[in-house]
Amino acid sequence: MTTAREIMTPQADCVGEDQSLSVAAHMMAELGVGALPICGNDDRLKGMVTDRDIVVKVLGEDRDPAEERAGTLAQGEVVTIGADDDADEIMHTMTEHQVRRLPVIDGHRLVGMVAQADVARALPDPQVGDLVEALSR
Repeated sequence: MTTAREIMTPQADCVGEDQSLSVAAHMMAELGVGALPICGNDDRLKGMVTDRDIVVKVLGEDRDPAEERAGTLAQGEVVTIGADDDADEIMHTMTEHQVRRLPVIDGHRLVGMVAQADVARALPDPQVGDLVEALSR
């Protein structure tokens, strides 16, 4: 049984809920990623911010990303996966919530990120095809 802990990218970088979305965009550019977890001052995961969120919800509404805080985009419950959850649970969660990236938590602490590509590398071809098809709908 392959677990999230085995296939995740460990030690995911976080943007703080009080940091600007400009900082988040610069972090994404430096790290070469399209999404970052938003971490709270209480060291808990508050949400996710994507490059698309910044473009559509901030720039598209003529708001200033230097003035907007990352926490303003942390809405609703965060979809996560437990570090010891297996690949089937990861696939189920990604498909059910139509997400391509999942923060991996151990207790309440962020320990990594699992992307669709990580799952694809860890699973047999037929399961990978099912996941890609489900997320492409």
